[in-house]
Parts: sequence; C-alpha cells; structure tokens
Amino acid sequence: MTKRDPIDYRQRAYSAEGHAFLARPPRLFIGGEWVMPSDEATIAVEDPSSGETIAQIADAGDGDVDRAVAAARAAFDQQRWHGLAPMEREAVMHRLADLIEADAELLAELEAIDNGKPRTIAAEIDIPRAVSHLRFMAGWASKSGGRTTAPYTMPAGTMFGYTVKEPVGVAAQIVPWNYPLLMACLKIAPALAAGCTVVLKPAEQTSLTTLRLGDHLAEAGFPAGVVNIVTGRGETVGERLVRHEDVDKVAFTGSTEIGKRINRAATDTLKRVTLELGGKGPVIVLPDVDPADIAPSLAKASFFNSGQVCVAGSRLFAHRSVFDRVLEGIAETAGDWAPRPSLDPEAQMGPLVSGEQLERVMGYVAAGRCDGASVVMGGDAPGSGGGGHYFSPTLLAEVSPQMSVVREEIFGPVVVAQRFDELDEVARMANDTHYGLSAGIWTHDLSAMHGLAARLKAGIVWGNCHGAIDSALPFGGFKQSGLGREGGLEGVQIYQETKTVMIKL
Repeated sequence: MTKRDPIDYRQRAYSAEGHAFLARPPRLFIGGEWVMPSDEATIAVEDPSSGETIAQIADAGDGDVDRAVAAARAAFDQQRWHGLAPMEREAVMHRLADLIEADAELLAELEAIDNGKPRTIAAEIDIPRAVSHLRFMAGWASKSGGRTTAPYTMPAGTMFGYTVKEPVGVAAQIVPWNYPLLMACLKIAPALAAGCTVVLKPAEQTSLTTLRLGDHLAEAGFPAGVVNIVTGRGETVGERLVRHEDVDKVAFTGSTEIGKRINRAATDTLKRVTLELGGKGPVIVLPDVDPADIAPSLAKASFFNSGQVCVAGSRLFAHRSVFDRVLEGIAETAGDWAPRPSLDPEAQMGPLVSGEQLERVMGYVAAGRCDGASVVMGGDAPGSGGGGHYFSPTLLAEVSPQMSVVREEIFGPVVVAQRFDELDEVARMANDTHYGLSAGIWTHDLSAMHGLAARLKAGIVWGNCHGAIDSALPFGGFKQSGLGREGGLEGVQIYQETKTVMIKL
C-alpha cells in the first residue's frame, strides 16, 4: 500500500450558485408553484462533511399534504396529464431531462453537500443516470398498451374482447436519502409515463436536489398539479400520504421495517403498493479467479457510496483456497476508499449521511467485535473531531451466521467475510437471510455461474461485476427485500390498472 498524505477533513468552499440556492426560503412545490408552508416549522439541513447547518427546509404539516394531494387529484381527474397525446407527454419528460442535464454542475454540488457523497461521483453517476432514466421512461408514454384476445368460451365473431392500460391515479412517492435526485427521478419517470400524477416526498435528511427538481418541473411545462413536492418528516408527511384517501398508489424505497409499516397502513384503503427495501447482498468468489484482479471491484461493491446502498456486497463468501488472498487484496484498497470531504476532488468515498447513521454503523462494528469478529481493516471514525461523519471502510472476518453484523443491514462501509468449500454450501449460506435483493458471483466457470444464479434467492444476480443497473431491466427483491419491480416495462405497469372490455357483436 502506497503512503499517502494526511487527509484534510475540512469541507471545501461552496460555489456562489450553491450559496444562493441554500439561501432560498423554505417552500413547497404544489400545483405548479412554490408556496409557503402552513406554518413556520423547519428542518435543519446539515453538511455531513462538516456537521454544520447550511440551510432550512419546510417541515410540512397535514394541511400542506392535503393541499398537495388535492392538487394531484384535480390534475388527474381533469385529465391535465393523461389526457394529453402521448407524444406531448413524452416531449415534456424529455424537456425535464434536458434541463437536469444542463444544471448538472449545481445539482452535483447540492447532492454532495446534502448527502455527503463525493461531488465527482454525483456528477459522473447520479445526475447522468437520473437523466437517462427520464429519457428511457418517456418512450413508454406511447408504447404501453393493452391487447385484443379472442374469448375462449364463445363462438368466433360473437364477442370482441380487449384490454387497456389506464393510470392508477394519484401516486405518493417516498424516496430515500442515499441517492436523492436519482431516486426521485426513478420514481416520477415511470409514474408520469403511465399517466399518473404525483406527490413526491424526499427524505428529510436530503431534500435539496429534489427541491431544485421543482424548478425544472415548472420550466419543463408540466401542467399544474402533475408533480408536487412536499418536504417533511416520514412520521408526519409520509404517514399522512400513506393513509390519505385520495392517494391511489404508494411507492416507497427505504428500510424493510418502514416498508412493512407502510404496507400495513396502505391496507386500510387497499392502495396499490410498491416497496423497494433492504438488502444484505452475498458476493461469492470461486477459486478459479485471481484475487488480485478482482479485489478492487469487491471493495467497490462494498464501499461505494459509503456502503449506503441497498445492493451493497456486504456479505463476502470466498472459497477457502483464495480466502486469505481476497482479504489481503481488499485491504490493499483501504487508502483508495479513505473517506474525504464531499467536495474534495480526490474523494472516492465521503462521510456517512448523518451523525445518527455514524452511531449506527459504529454500534454494529462494536457489537461484531464483542461477538468475536476480527477487524482486518478499518473499524474507526477518522477526523470525527472536526464534526464530519466519517467512517473508514471496514472488513470483518472470523464471523458467524448468528452475529448481527452478518444478519442485519448495516448501511455503511462494512463487509463481513466468510469461507466456503462447496457450491451447495455457499448457496445455503448466501440464502440464509430474510433479504433477497441482490447477489454477485465471480468466476470464469459459466456452468457454476448459471448454476449458482439459479439457486440464489435474489431479484438481481450479477456475474463478474456488481451494481450494474439499467433502466431497461426490472429491479426489485425477493422475500423481505420488497414488493414489485421498478425499471423496464414492469416499472411502468406498476402504475397502471388493467381494464377488460367485452362487446357483443
């Protein structure tokens, strides 16, 4: 490992444009306009790299949520959006994508100082993927339809049967804090393509880029009320949205615990529900690969976005014959993944999103140590005296299946490593979890690759790569990792109802 200069944990200066945005008064985007909240309650916005409060956002109340839902309801019932020609809806969505792309520099900065992810990563990944997802989904506005079907029990020519796809109605969308703008666009794009109207609630920890999105929604030309943005806490705004009688559909990305609560609450009105929840993804390394070649990719699978990723490769299973060399290879990357302030151009990994999240991760690592796990690398919180929420990339070995660090989603840069000898054994170990979101396999043996992929209980399986997600393909989990699929045609259809029409000839 090469020697590196000491890290300066002081956050870099914001741009003039960034300062100007942060100085804006707290507002909500309702009915196509920026409106004042019903009272003066606010939530402090913190820069995770410094721990300093940098702005305030509105902490919406029940009345604000009701106004937003009413605006979305009116827009839907008056067919302001789904009543337009599909080519018009597609064009407006493309204009939104163009505006986001043109504003990429400011959006990347806001994402970095709000979430803590490196600005370079936000600029290279988050913003471009938000744009590409909008552009891909825009095309489905004219391509998702029903079909004609000859009835089975009736003589030919006596009945005409067909199906149509109709938008489900008003969609309440609740997005997480780990990919704020990207997740907002992943949610609104298929809903808009399907013809729904939306009330979008960003995470209270990271609302800045979603608020900036409101500026672009207004400029793109969406009719009033088609997309509304309400900031506030999950236990108030989120709860109100989930239980609101005029909301037809709830889409949530976040923890499994909260997802279960949302699903129970939505049952009272039988709302359609999509849940993209937690994960504890297994990454399996077979003995035919060179540990030195794949170690950087394994580290990235675990530490990217500070490990605050539902598909993080947080459970590493390496064949006994290569186990030690795999761990050595990952440990060699520690300097590359050392956390830095989000505006540091050398940063690959920033701080955790909040002090609360830092305490959570530190608690898990401490519990792992107490249970007998050994720390191969990391396990410390560098630069914490400066106020930032930094935690070093951490690799734990000598773990057992019953440990909390193995069984529970940590949502931080922590990976636990275990040995295996046989494919049957590792398949059982990988599936020994109530999660089932993602999995990875590293091998040159295609037979073993396909055989393991068939046995793993996961919604997405990667081979010789990790985190490859594309708008054209469905994404979602098995077991307690969620309900439904986002992405691809399936991602549009979760915002549609199927109507059957039969006409006697």
